[in-house]
Amino acid sequence: MRHLITFQYIEAIARAGSIRKAAEDMNITASALNRRIQRFEEEFGSEIFERLPRGVRLNPAGELLIRHIRSQESDLRRVQSQVADLSGIRRGHVSIACSQALVPYFLPAQISIYRREHPGVTFSVNVRDREAAETDLSNFKSDIALVLEPNFMVDFQVQSVVPQIISVIMREDHPLCDSKEVRLRDCLDYSCVLPTAQYGVRHLLERAAEENSRTLSPVIESDSFDFMRHYALHEDALAFQIPIGLEPKSGLTYRPLSVKDVPPGNLLLGQMRGRALPVASAKFLQQLEIALQVYN
Repeated sequence: MRHLITFQYIEAIARAGSIRKAAEDMNITASALNRRIQRFEEEFGSEIFERLPRGVRLNPAGELLIRHIRSQESDLRRVQSQVADLSGIRRGHVSIACSQALVPYFLPAQISIYRREHPGVTFSVNVRDREAAETDLSNFKSDIALVLEPNFMVDFQVQSVVPQIISVIMREDHPLCDSKEVRLRDCLDYSCVLPTAQYGVRHLLERAAEENSRTLSPVIESDSFDFMRHYALHEDALAFQIPIGLEPKSGLTYRPLSVKDVPPGNLLLGQMRGRALPVASAKFLQQLEIALQVYN
């Protein structure tokens, strides 16, 4: 426990990239912070920061140490939440990395359900693309990830898989709204508003277009699905989203893309492989598993 404050200093320096900036954030002098780190490095037996002309960064030893620190912090939070549960009062904090589609409807509903029973639990919800969500898990920045088509899966322990057929968003007077499902080739004859390359929806559309010897040529690219959905109200343009992120909106309608052209994407719920989650996070993960069953 005696190293906890030093660990906080190390994390602050790693975030800031500078001892001076970290000292300002921690409200101590830069010289005192530098001495503290030097004493720790002497005791640790290795330097953990690479000194640069305009700051510092973790060296390989520091990267290993910071991962250990985050693991220890996670274990401490887990024990604290278990102790709180002994008294019958659940406390703790749940951090979630998620695709944008989960933000408007699904997660607000699930978090409010959980907090009605456990008002002492707080949450952070961080919108992440499919690569950044996995990074958050491995760096202990998030306890749970709920993301479409994650990239690597090395540290991702999957709890639930929910297939999601991509929906085409269009105005209610769009010519394609007369179809029960829409073919990709028909979509590409109209202006399309697409997510940027790091998102799972774009990845699925790109792959399908290549297989059909077509090229995606969006009139607009955006990292905001909310923007893309609203833009479809103003032009005969098509936007794309997964069903869990859609609810009826005046002036818009949705049609599924044919799975003959674009296979469903997989929405994955999971955590870092091998990590024992704090009680609050573990219980919320179980709640999400049950709630997602209706989308299968």
